Amino acid sequence: MKSTKTLCVSCVQLHWARSLDRNLDQTIRYIRLAAEEGSRVVLFPEANLTGYYFPEVTRLPPESIDRALEAVCKAAAANDIWVIVGTLKKTSDRCLNLAHVVSPKGTIAYEYAKVHMAGRDERKYCRGGNKLALFEIDGVMCTLAICRDGRHPELYRLPAMAGAKILFHPSCSSDEIEAVVWKRVSGRAQQPAGPNSRIFHCVANTVGQSPDGKQTSSGQSFIRDVNGLPLAEAGWYQEEMITAVLDIERADRFYALESMRNPPFLSAYWEKMVEEVRARADQKPE
Repeated sequence: MKSTKTLCVSCVQLHWARSLDRNLDQTIRYIRLAAEEGSRVVLFPEANLTGYYFPEVTRLPPESIDRALEAVCKAAAANDIWVIVGTLKKTSDRCLNLAHVVSPKGTIAYEYAKVHMAGRDERKYCRGGNKLALFEIDGVMCTLAICRDGRHPELYRLPAMAGAKILFHPSCSSDEIEAVVWKRVSGRAQQPAGPNSRIFHCVANTVGQSPDGKQTSSGQSFIRDVNGLPLAEAGWYQEEMITAVLDIERADRFYALESMRNPPFLSAYWEKMVEEVRARADQKPE
């Protein structure tokens, strides 16, 4: 497939502790809005369908999650748009925190499982995946990191070495109120990927408080240029959608590629790791 020169992307900021039915309604609503805006891709936050509030998520029947994914697939096809949504899905060994890449044909084209668990509940109920993300959208190589994964740059810099030009980063930076305020004033929950890789960075984060009022989320979803400069940013508190056009040719992956060359004694190790990333990229998370 011939690669596109530009890609219009929307990131949707949603509440992290709502019901599956409400989450699905909002997801389908924003799929339509993103398509009307002219976007080719719409990114939703971490676990946006199931929510990230574990007292509720752990009680969800698996078939209800499957039905929600089917509804998203139908909406993607009806609106001719790529959609990236998140779920927490049970396996035989705890849950996986998944990002599902849904094609404009209405099929799940790719899935990635979060590698690094964050927080007491996630460590209790979930386990990490065992691959890095590498997939194409309209001929553009892309990668994924979920929330805490972004604190580990190798998870997106290795895919950048392998050709990825866009990092899609669904997140739910929920925490105690003091910690969230600190994230806001100290540089946010997500550090921009561009300054150490020269790829685009698209973050869809969450907002809102938990039902018990003890936790909140930091908001501030963003779409950033390859130099880390903001193309679009969301607020701290409200659900909203941001949109930007990415000039794909700007994503030259310069810093990631330079790491492969210098210092020379590490080059062979980087090459081997990139080979492993490519070899595992299409494995289904299980």
